[in-house]
Amino acid sequence: MYSGSVFYHDVSMFTGSLSQPVLTQPPSASASVGQTAKLTCTLSSGYNSYVVNWFQQSPGKSPRFVMHVGSSGIVGSKGDGIPDHFSGSGSGLDRYLTIQNTQEEDENVYYCGASHGSGSSFM
Repeated sequence: MYSGSVFYHDVSMFTGSLSQPVLTQPPSASASVGQTAKLTCTLSSGYNSYVVNWFQQSPGKSPRFVMHVGSSGIVGSKGDGIPDHFSGSGSGLDRYLTIQNTQEEDENVYYCGASHGSGSSFM
């Protein structure tokens, strides 16, 4: 039986403003194929109106946009080709990327970054 993992790392990405949020992610998370993985990105205090941008990166490839997640859930559309079993939600300062019924191809590194309104994110 395949027992793959979904990994994500603590990466902070900021808007170009002087006041910047700090994002915190647990060092890793894992789920076996068919299980649910819920990845968390927490904004620093005072930034509850910010949107988190989730990215997926496969080994040797550029990061791929997954979705924007605000306090009420997904903002706008998912990235091109992102499957239906990927969803987003938010609560307070936490922004979640949930991968239900995980598949082998979901085993990747996942990053989060922050933006406010239509601002761009920078790493």
